[in-house]
Amino acid sequence: MMEKVAILMGSASDQPVLESCKKYLVAFGIAHEEHILSAHRNPEAVAEFAKNAESAGFGVIIAAAGMAAHLPGVIASHTILPVIGVPIASGALNGFDALLSIVQMPPGVPVATVAVGGAVNAAVLAVEILAMKYPDLRERLREFKAKGARL
Repeated sequence: MMEKVAILMGSASDQPVLESCKKYLVAFGIAHEEHILSAHRNPEAVAEFAKNAESAGFGVIIAAAGMAAHLPGVIASHTILPVIGVPIASGALNGFDALLSIVQMPPGVPVATVAVGGAVNAAVLAVEILAMKYPDLRERLREFKAKGARL
């Protein structure tokens, strides 16, 4: 059975940005779960989720956050799974602060980072990561890329 993708966000207000991410995961036949977890409001729950993600059947974690943007990094500090950060356009700097916060991780705690609001690329990157293990998924990815990387 193929691993799932976790889609995490710090706030319910981030859900509209991640709709396209879910659409792409569904198109590739990848199961996913969506969770609202705040690195600031419930850090223990975030750490617990990250520590148990692998045993819960996840293969990749997509974490979206705006402004202070600590969720992707906190998740990455508690798991060996690949974490993809999606900066959310919000606050006075319209997502630039989130982008810098997510991309500037310390050595040994990487977070792959897509563009501000880049939920589609987060989904495709998750597919690419999982496709390394699953030949059928790899073939669907080849077909997707041959069609111009569009659904």
